[in-house]
Amino acid sequence: MRIRILAITLLLGATGWADVASTQPVARPDNFVTRAEWGSTPDPIPDSRKQVPQWVTIHHAGVLWTNRVDPAIFVKNMQAWGKKRPQLEKPPRDTFWPDLPYHFLIAPNGKIYEGRLVEYEPESNTKYSVNGNIGIEMMGDFEKQRPSASQLQSCAHLTAWLCQEYKVNLDHIRGHKDAAQGQTTCPGKDFYRYIESGQFRGWVQEYMKGNTPKIEAGPALADGPTILITETKAPTTAPTTKSVK
Repeated sequence: MRIRILAITLLLGATGWADVASTQPVARPDNFVTRAEWGSTPDPIPDSRKQVPQWVTIHHAGVLWTNRVDPAIFVKNMQAWGKKRPQLEKPPRDTFWPDLPYHFLIAPNGKIYEGRLVEYEPESNTKYSVNGNIGIEMMGDFEKQRPSASQLQSCAHLTAWLCQEYKVNLDHIRGHKDAAQGQTTCPGKDFYRYIESGQFRGWVQEYMKGNTPKIEAGPALADGPTILITETKAPTTAPTTKSVK
C-alpha cells in the first residue's frame, strides 16, 4: 500500500492537480452563463486547432470597464469583432478569429460567460504556444482599475473547477505575462499581484479541499490603481474590445 501511495504521489507531483488525501469534488460555479444562454454564434474551428489542456492562463480585457455595456453584449461584441479583424485591424493583428479568443469571461459582478469550447486552443495577439491553454479573461483593465471581490471569487472557483475537470497542475496556473514574457502586462498589476504572491493558487487549493475561501481585494498597491472596477466612472466615449490581449 505504501508503494502504491508513493507512486501516485510521484505521478501527480507535490503541487499537482489533486492532493490525494484532501481534495473534494468542485462543483461548477452557479453564476455560469452558457454559450446558448448568451447567444453565441461561433464560426467553425478546424480540428487542427484541438488541444489537450495543460495550463490555465488568466487575462484581463485591457479595456477600461465603466458599466456602460451589459456584459453579455460586451461578449457578443467581442465575438463579432474577432470575425471582422481582417477588415478592421492592421497586420499582424488582422487575423480571423472564428470565435471568442477566450474560453471563459468574468464580468465585474462575478458572472462567468462561457466562450470558446475548451477543446480548441485560444487566440492571442502575443507570441507563445497557445495550444494547451485554457484562457480566462476578466473584464476590465487592471493597470487602471481594480478587480472586484466577485471577480476574484469567481476566477478562483472557476480555476479550481477547471483544474479538477482537466487535471491541470496547480503550478500550471499563470498570468498571460508569464506565458508571453516581455510582450504584455496582462492581466494587469492589480490582479497579477495575487498570482505572483501565490495567494491565488491558495484560494484555488482551498476550493479543491471542499472549502469556500473568503476572498477580498487587497489594499491598493503603492504604484497601482486605486479605484475598483465597480466604481469606475464612464469616460466620454464608449468602451471597445480592440485592446484584447
